[in-house]
Amino acid sequence: MIERIKKIIKNGEKTEVEFKAAQGGMPRSVYETVCSFLNTKGGEIVLGVDDNRNVIGIPSDKINAYKKDFTSEINNPQKLFPTTYLSIEEHVIDDKSVLYINVPEGSQVYKCDGKTLIRNFDGDFDITNNQNLLSSLYLRKSSTYSENKVFPYMTMDDLDENIINKVRQMAVNRTKNHPWATMDNLALLKSASLYRKDYSTQQEGFTLACGLLFGKDITIQNLLPHYRTDLIFKTDNEVRYSDRDIVETNLIDSYDRIMRFVEKHLPSPFYLEKDIRIDIRNAIFRELTVNTLMHREFTLHNYARFIIEPNKILIENANKPYICGNLKPKDFRPYTKNPTIAKIFKEIGYAEELGSGVRNVMKYSMEYFGSEPEFIDETLFRTVVNITNDNLITHVAAQNEQVSVQVKGDRIQDRIQDRVQEKRDRVQEELLVFCKTPKSLKEIMEKFEYKSVDKFRKNYINILLQDGRLERTETDRPTSKNQKYIAKNNED
Repeated sequence: MIERIKKIIKNGEKTEVEFKAAQGGMPRSVYETVCSFLNTKGGEIVLGVDDNRNVIGIPSDKINAYKKDFTSEINNPQKLFPTTYLSIEEHVIDDKSVLYINVPEGSQVYKCDGKTLIRNFDGDFDITNNQNLLSSLYLRKSSTYSENKVFPYMTMDDLDENIINKVRQMAVNRTKNHPWATMDNLALLKSASLYRKDYSTQQEGFTLACGLLFGKDITIQNLLPHYRTDLIFKTDNEVRYSDRDIVETNLIDSYDRIMRFVEKHLPSPFYLEKDIRIDIRNAIFRELTVNTLMHREFTLHNYARFIIEPNKILIENANKPYICGNLKPKDFRPYTKNPTIAKIFKEIGYAEELGSGVRNVMKYSMEYFGSEPEFIDETLFRTVVNITNDNLITHVAAQNEQVSVQVKGDRIQDRIQDRVQEKRDRVQEELLVFCKTPKSLKEIMEKFEYKSVDKFRKNYINILLQDGRLERTETDRPTSKNQKYIAKNNED
């Protein structure tokens, strides 16, 4: 990252780069620049650098105050609306501290101090009173981000109240006095930009992002019939698999399902980092799972796949490529495909700052897998990790064998049950033929050579009575000693 910031400084300011000397405190104009970057194509801000590319630095005793000011203001709806989630990072260039802010393009139309700003070559440009540019901005945001698609006939009844309450509680547990704590469900959804106006149709309603995050399963299937995440654990590298889970539920529960699948099939080795034990399996797959759910292009008709093989991990999800090729984690500037969904994930602690996912995976991948992952940004976004760690290979092989034994056992049990059911079906048909004329229970059991009265009643007589294919001759006295049984409609 330091090399990237040096390169940015060397190339100077441009449409997507802004320097601010920031010697007298956090500049108020930084929030206007954040707003204009969000509304346009995103950008990068470096504090502690002047317009002539000189690194002045931020005094070390002011760093924390700057960070606190920035974090507070971008989460203040009176300053920036809708609020957003950005990180501000300290880096040392030529022995001087600078603060770096990466601002992705946002999916909403943002305002700073009530003004709508966009970025042009000369800086931040106020378009609040320019109706043509403002309308164009709204239309572009609606068409660029499919998560914003409005469904005017979706109602609160189509959403899962339990999931909304779960997310509210998770956010409150992370942040004391979180504003969601006192909001009702509709207010919460509106505050998260999940209810909006479509300026191309003038319709208002809940968005696709809302349905994916909080919709009932039937709602999600109606919105996106092709939506699902296919979890596969393979016994070998061929077509066969030994365990599978098809996830077609909301994004919140999908995260839990994927993580449980990973925990079921992959180990969590003992790993110390600065005398603190780190669960590097969860650290890696937490990020891979979030990326699969948060950065997917949901309107494309491709299933997401999460495949664990003996020597490889493969993850695929539908994608609108941005870089078109292999990502270079040290150099690329991260961006989010679904900013509204990403914000919810950050509020509840499923995701951190933008770009942290790739960095965390790279950080622990060599230790866990024995190799670094590939991130391929194409029509299908693919993450490929080759497993060369002998301990992990041994564990997966043992897990394969255990699962294979279980699968074989299940199949044998299924075959046994099938044969038992086939025998019962055959006996039932023969019993109905035998009872074309009334027969006592004793006569029937002698015919079929059964000795246990209770089992015979349970498996044959009671089932046929319940199905209406057999009836008693003494209908008013079920326990009569003269009771006989006759096939129903035997006269036909």
